[in-house]
Amino acid sequence: METSPPTPDSGGPRRDFSAPSPEAGPPSFEWLLGRLGAGGRRQRLLLALSCLPCLLLGLGLGSDTLFTLTPPLRCRDPNGTRPPENATNACQDPPCQNWDYGALPALTSNPITEWSLVCSRGWAVPLEQLCFLLGFAAGALLLGHLADSVGRRGTLLLALALGCPAGILAAFAASPSVFMLGRCLWGALLGGMQLALYLSRLELCCPPQRLPVTMAGDLLMVGGHFLLLGLALACSSWRVLQGMMSAGLGLCLLYGCPGVFPESPRWLLASRRVAQAREILVALAEGSRAQESEAQEALEELDNTCHLPAAAQVSIHTLLSCRNIWKNILILGFTTFIAHAICHCYQPAWDSLQDPHAKFYLLYLLSTGSAGMACLFLCLSVDRYGRRGILLFTTTLTGIASLILLGLGNYLNNAARVTFSILGLFSSHAAGSLSIFFASEVIPTIIRGKGLGVILALASLGGLSAPLLWLREQHGSFLEHIVLASLNILALLCLLLLPESKRKALPESLHDGELYRRPSLLRRAGGFEGRGAEGATRRDDVPLLSTPNPAS
Repeated sequence: METSPPTPDSGGPRRDFSAPSPEAGPPSFEWLLGRLGAGGRRQRLLLALSCLPCLLLGLGLGSDTLFTLTPPLRCRDPNGTRPPENATNACQDPPCQNWDYGALPALTSNPITEWSLVCSRGWAVPLEQLCFLLGFAAGALLLGHLADSVGRRGTLLLALALGCPAGILAAFAASPSVFMLGRCLWGALLGGMQLALYLSRLELCCPPQRLPVTMAGDLLMVGGHFLLLGLALACSSWRVLQGMMSAGLGLCLLYGCPGVFPESPRWLLASRRVAQAREILVALAEGSRAQESEAQEALEELDNTCHLPAAAQVSIHTLLSCRNIWKNILILGFTTFIAHAICHCYQPAWDSLQDPHAKFYLLYLLSTGSAGMACLFLCLSVDRYGRRGILLFTTTLTGIASLILLGLGNYLNNAARVTFSILGLFSSHAAGSLSIFFASEVIPTIIRGKGLGVILALASLGGLSAPLLWLREQHGSFLEHIVLASLNILALLCLLLLPESKRKALPESLHDGELYRRPSLLRRAGGFEGRGAEGATRRDDVPLLSTPNPAS
């Protein structure tokens, strides 16, 4: 769609956007939501449906922690005795052929105990983690491109339809290699599922709704991580747990029933499929609080643009020429990568715990709980102080926690180290979640699937730092933490170049995305040469570190 969205507002929300001209193309989605009445029963139902599967995402993304956990082990000689001189978790030379495994948290067995993936075969465990994360990254990239071509709903249904057999393949795997293949495919389809759901709920919201609805989905993912422990205790077997998660994806295929979960109307308008968008918007208007005359005016405005042809696909040459869009994607992708890569650097504070069960539960619950607290913090602060200001704040906290642990870790007592580790977990989770949300708001609708796929892929690649360190047997962990902390400071400087998207209309076309920028630090905002009045009003004219609310 080649029309610009309505003039962004640097302050509070505005529901009644100015009416578009028929010659310019379909009206903006924010204007339509204001006329049709946002917050109707149908819209709330669709937003709830786009959030509920996030529980399954939380289960699937958290399951790798249980499947790759090595329990306490002890070598058993051929006579079945346990020599007392053999140390727990100590590899033998020559290698031991029979192991006695201690109890696992939540599960009675996992792939490590079933196939004895320890000592000389221990390399298979981080390799499985690498396959899972690389699969997630590949799925986000490929299905992100597909989401811009065939739509958000079709991409979601494809990910669900293929994810169920991939999960079953992993559940019935007869060897580690088949299990890795199934988990790689499973991760790829979880990446596509998360992308499609994220786009669907974001693009259905008016500006004041975007943050709470997005954070609601993230909180449900955190709830899925907590639910995973209870489900694992109920299943006991890792195969049953994997099968139940796959069956859950099968139930979500009910979203493909006609009228249950429609296509994103914002994407339909951006790609000029106006007739299909009109049908969905008519259904959204049912039960809303909008006056009938206003709703009819909005629908007539759509009818006046039905003669417009569908928009052509964006060419690679055109996409590469959008320097401002790429700048925003690269900065937020870099921040997302660092935030997800540095998380595991805060775990050594719990190495002093001797009980492996206590260590696992404490680390799992603290990591998941800090992610939930980060979502709540973002809900309470981001709409008040702005996306850019809170992202700068959380990135700064991440750097401070890292530098204190690196420089003063040997001089702090255990309580202080744990405190700064929790602070680092909290701030890195907040920075990672906010970077993804921020990116989804500044990337235009016409390429939002591709752009958000890049961001989610970089988040997954950041998670590779933990299994790669495990492959190196923890050698170089201190140097890795130093490098990530230094890159975090560089990301902090890059964030100053981002625009503020608080309570502004989402950009729809590439032209809108190119105008979505902050003013030069050396020139006044009004002196935007060469762009005209539209460019001057489209740019970000708010202070660097805050977005003050209007006096009214």
